[in-house]
Amino acid sequence: MITINKLAFSYGDNVVLKDISMKLEEGRIYGLLGENGVGKTTLLTLLAGLKKAAEGSVDIDGYVPFDRKPSFLSKIYYLPDEVAAVKAKALDYAADQGQFWTGFDLDKFRKIMEIFENDEKMRMDRMSYGQLKKTYISFALACNASYLLMDEPTNGLDIPSKAQFRKAVSKYTSDDSTLLISTHQVRDLEALIDPIIILDRRDVLLNASIDEITQKLYFDYSSAIDDEALYSETIPGGCIQVLKNTTGSESKVNIEALFNTVHMHKDLIKDMFNNKNA
Repeated sequence: MITINKLAFSYGDNVVLKDISMKLEEGRIYGLLGENGVGKTTLLTLLAGLKKAAEGSVDIDGYVPFDRKPSFLSKIYYLPDEVAAVKAKALDYAADQGQFWTGFDLDKFRKIMEIFENDEKMRMDRMSYGQLKKTYISFALACNASYLLMDEPTNGLDIPSKAQFRKAVSKYTSDDSTLLISTHQVRDLEALIDPIIILDRRDVLLNASIDEITQKLYFDYSSAIDDEALYSETIPGGCIQVLKNTTGSESKVNIEALFNTVHMHKDLIKDMFNNKNA
């Protein structure tokens, strides 16, 4: 389990994160959402042990990430948004670097590369950016890490590759692994991520499962806007609106509408979800 308690981090006088607290359970694929500059990438690097918290703490299965003990590093993999084009064939790179993760599976890497229609014998410095990104995603999943942190993994992927990404994650993620995926491309991952975390610069506005969200909020697709709507938006053929779920009705979460609702009603949403992030 990942336990974050009153975490704070600054770049000089620029406060990026302050008083962030939440827990992430095993066996879940978390979507990490937030506006530009709220510290999503910084949070991922703190969890990976690449930065040291100014205040507060991060505990991952009893480890302090910044201690960077080998036994901890073998349990976690961080995939940044920008990836390096190394002078090696993809398969050779995977076989060499995979030794640092005790659960690495080279055969699994090759199978995921097939899903992406990527050439494992191609040199990575001769790949397009999309091919290179897919190679690193294949490697990340093949590490079989207990904790996989992905920063904007679908950036640089074309439409077919995004579908391949969802297939690869769904098929090759272990049931006991925890994935934390930071993304602006919510439509790419709408059917994949659950729970959803919405981060603000100095707060966790939401950390809830899809079931918890639909118990509290109702997503309505209709032709008329309700006066009680917390958020509404005109779409082709009508509108999407978010209301309090007072009747226990089922609905399908629209993540973009959810995101906008949360940012328009920060205190209300935190109160509705009983501050469960703390």
